[in-house]
Amino acid sequence: MLLSPLARFVRSRLLAKALIAALAVGALVLAWGFWFEPQRLVVTRHELKLPGWPAKLAGLRVALLSDLHVGSPFWDVEALSRLVERTNAERPDLVLLAGDYQINDVPGGTFVHAEPIAERLGALRAPLGVFAVLGNHDWWNDGERTRRAFTARGITVLEESAARLERNGQSFYVVGLADQITRRSAPKTALAHAPSGAPTLLLVHEPDVFETFPRLGISPTLTLAGHTHGGQVWLPLLGRRVVPSEFGQRYAYGHIVEAGRHLFVTSGVGTSILPVRFLVPPEIALLTLR
Repeated sequence: MLLSPLARFVRSRLLAKALIAALAVGALVLAWGFWFEPQRLVVTRHELKLPGWPAKLAGLRVALLSDLHVGSPFWDVEALSRLVERTNAERPDLVLLAGDYQINDVPGGTFVHAEPIAERLGALRAPLGVFAVLGNHDWWNDGERTRRAFTARGITVLEESAARLERNGQSFYVVGLADQITRRSAPKTALAHAPSGAPTLLLVHEPDVFETFPRLGISPTLTLAGHTHGGQVWLPLLGRRVVPSEFGQRYAYGHIVEAGRHLFVTSGVGTSILPVRFLVPPEIALLTLR
C-alpha cells in the first residue's frame, strides 16, 4: 500500500531525527573517548584479603601506578606533577611503579626523556619508600638511562632483585622482575631473594608471567602488574576487545585469583597506540592489604 504524503513526511522526519540522534551520540562517545576520559584521573580503592598476610601488616596501603606514558596526549610533565600530588594526598605506606614511563609513536604525543619524568616522580612520598620496575617502552628508549635517572631521584629500581621492608616489627619483601618482553627473567630465582614463606609482593610489568607460576612452583603473596591499560576501551556486552596479552581478557584488569595465587593488574595512567580511553579511566590503584 502506498504511503500518503503526510505519512511519508512523518517517516522522513522521524528518520532525520534518528540520524541526528545517532550522530550526536557518536560525537559524544568520540569526545568522551578521545578527550574527556584520557585526562580524567580516579583513585580506585581495593581491599585485598591475602592468604598468609601477617596481622602486623594488616591495613598496609600500597599505591600502584603504571603505564604513565608521559608525553601521551593529556599526560605531559605538568600532568605528571598533578598525579604525584594526588598520590601523596592519599598517604600510602608504599608506592610501587610498574613500568612504561615513556612513549613510542602515540598520535598527538611528544617524547619526554627519562630525567624530567624522574624529577617529578622523585616527589612521591611514602614511609616505606618508592620502588619501580621498568617496562618494554622504557627499554626501547634506553632502560639504563631511565634506571640511572630514577636512582638519582631516590626511586629504587628492582630487576631480578628484592628489597626487605619492615612495619610494626614485621618484615616483608618487594621483589621486582625484569621486563618479560625485552629482558631475560627468572621469576623463581628472583623470588629466592626473599626467605621461603616470607610475605612477598612481586612487582612485574606484564601480567602474563603469572600464568607460569604453577609450573614453576612459586607463589608470592601478591603479584602486581600493569602493561594492559585495562584494554583502554571497555564496551558493554563486548568487554575489553584489545588487550596486549597472550591470554586476552584473562589478565586485563583488577584482582585475579587462580589456584590460590593473587594478582592485581592496574589500568595505568597514559595511553599507547591510540590516545583513547573509554570506561577505563586513568587510575591510581590504592590497595589495602588484609
